[in-house]
Amino acid sequence: MNTPRNKVALVTGASRGIGAAIAQRLADDGFTVIVNYSGDAALADAQVRAIQERGGHALAAKADVSNAEAVRRMFEAAETAFGGVDVLVNNAGIMGLSTIADTDDASFDRLIAVNLKGTFNTLREAAQHLRDGGRIINFSSSVVGLLQPTYGVYAATKAAVEAMSSVLTKELRGRNITVNSVAPGPTATDLFLNGKPQEVVGRLAKLAPLERLGQPQDIAAVVSFLAGPDGGWVNGQVLRANGGII
Repeated sequence: MNTPRNKVALVTGASRGIGAAIAQRLADDGFTVIVNYSGDAALADAQVRAIQERGGHALAAKADVSNAEAVRRMFEAAETAFGGVDVLVNNAGIMGLSTIADTDDASFDRLIAVNLKGTFNTLREAAQHLRDGGRIINFSSSVVGLLQPTYGVYAATKAAVEAMSSVLTKELRGRNITVNSVAPGPTATDLFLNGKPQEVVGRLAKLAPLERLGQPQDIAAVVSFLAGPDGGWVNGQVLRANGGII
């Protein structure tokens, strides 16, 4: 894909896992990439170096997406540095699993703060500042369809993201900005694999008809399509990238 070098993509939660794969793929596609992170500066800087070593352009930007002021400053910094943002990828998120009966207030509030309010914070800025013709790609999850026990609050935050995405699609009428959501299934990231016995990983891998876990690059390829010229007619949709698990 030939994307002009002056196009800028902001990827939240891009220092590791799926976010890092997305940042690398969009850089390979020709975007200047803003690698957002909330905590580990060394990890984010390593991602920037990896992109630069492959001939891409990137910089790291620290901001906790649950903090509205930090998100506002990040968008302002992007405008100062690059003149604006063309693509927003809302990848940042956390997962906390427990039954509804056993979910404490702190866990509930944190999931809402990062997954829902964090997405809202970036969408609000993007609605005001994203350049016309841009793309917004939010992250949901296939658990919104699977609805397994212990995923109640997490699934609720992702269902809310899908609802906001659909509404924003209509609110941005006339600006040629698409808004879509990507809903991965089980994906082989360090966070997903950590602490799971091999038997559990193997069982999860067999759930999809394609009989494997997703890879971060699989999800990055979907984002690349939505962010690129071939995805321009896809708008207001949820793409479940999960190998057919649901």
